[in-house]
Amino acid sequence: MSGQPDLGRADLVSMLAELTAKPADQVPDRLGSMELAWLVHMVEQRYDRRLDLSDDELAGIRTVDDALAVFRGSLTAPADG
Repeated sequence: MSGQPDLGRADLVSMLAELTAKPADQVPDRLGSMELAWLVHMVEQRYDRRLDLSDDELAGIRTVDDALAVFRGSLTAPADG
């Protein structure tokens, strides 16, 4: 494995479908603050790792694809400690 997490867009959409109780194909691409908080929580649980995201990173997440890019970057960064 090259250190790249197995997190994909479909994973995030599935997590959002769970939150909204909608089928995955009806989950909107745009994220609100509640959806973003849910995704951060779910990804942290899935990978048993805290995502230490900056305010700028969080502010830049507006869509599922934005979240995927930021989360992957955070998961591949070396953990402090």
